[in-house]
Amino acid sequence: MSANILFVCGSLNQTTMMHQIARQLGEHSCFFTPFYAQGILGGLSRLGLLDFSILGGRHRRNTLRYLAQQGLPVDFGGQGRDYDLVVTCTDLIVQPNLRGKWMVLVQEGMIAPEGLGYALARYLKFPRYLADTAATGLSDAYDVFCVASPGFRDLFVRKGIKPEKLLVTGVPNFDHLDAYRKNDFPYHHFVLATTSSMRETFKWDDRAGFIAKARRIAAGRQLIFKLHPNEDALRARREIEQLAPEAMVLEDGNVHQMIANCDVLVSQLSSVVFTGLALGKEVHADGDLEAMRRLLPIQNGGASAGRIAEVCRRLLGGQWPESAATGGTLNARLGKQTPPIAG
Repeated sequence: MSANILFVCGSLNQTTMMHQIARQLGEHSCFFTPFYAQGILGGLSRLGLLDFSILGGRHRRNTLRYLAQQGLPVDFGGQGRDYDLVVTCTDLIVQPNLRGKWMVLVQEGMIAPEGLGYALARYLKFPRYLADTAATGLSDAYDVFCVASPGFRDLFVRKGIKPEKLLVTGVPNFDHLDAYRKNDFPYHHFVLATTSSMRETFKWDDRAGFIAKARRIAAGRQLIFKLHPNEDALRARREIEQLAPEAMVLEDGNVHQMIANCDVLVSQLSSVVFTGLALGKEVHADGDLEAMRRLLPIQNGGASAGRIAEVCRRLLGGQWPESAATGGTLNARLGKQTPPIAG
């Protein structure tokens, strides 16, 4: 029987991941919604006060544009029907109308460092969104959490997430990074600096120091800055033009293709670091690069969407995907008979 599945989108990266999974579930009725909140947060987002987040602003506009271009059915806030399954890329906010439904959480990318917000969210039950992505998985509102690699699985277990809910499937957009080498981006052999939107989420960002670092590493080579899609582009351009007038500044374009063509990647703590490491680039980034290599998403030639779709099928069919706690990846276990879901 055909099931109703709701895919909760967010950033363009999250939205394209959701679409890839839905493509593998053509036998079911798949619907999409931009990310949303209810209650006080919903009211603030409608007033435009949360436009720095995936609840509004450029993220929402990009998602709506993508859904329209792809001709995908939209059900705003999941209000139009009763859903058998929900698939989402974040549980920092779990919408009240989705609680209690079968839910698959899919890791989006890099996880933020554990700071004060994380401690407040984990131990004192403050709102998870205060911790940014460091609190990913802490809701326990999902039934299965599909993660990028064994390294990430170990990280989430350390955070206290139930091992029986974790499956190493790989994640779309980061499971076939070598494919980005084939592109039509016109520049090669340059130094690429990717900026962040930390200031837009009220975090400290030494932008002048980052620009100086990029110039120092470039040492006269062509320097290109790729702006984060959710930052104040006008302010960022003004800063770069003042401090690195020789650099090129790009707002749009596929950053993974740019990384494939560059010689050196300069970044902060961002998922794009995975692309640079996987493609063998010289990478300069915040944090421990060796630790990031251990977290590197598995490269399975783009099979992650199909693996996650199979998790969805098994849940809909009353079969519980076996825990990654026993070792191995989902691909090696899909054919094994598992106990039916109770209740």
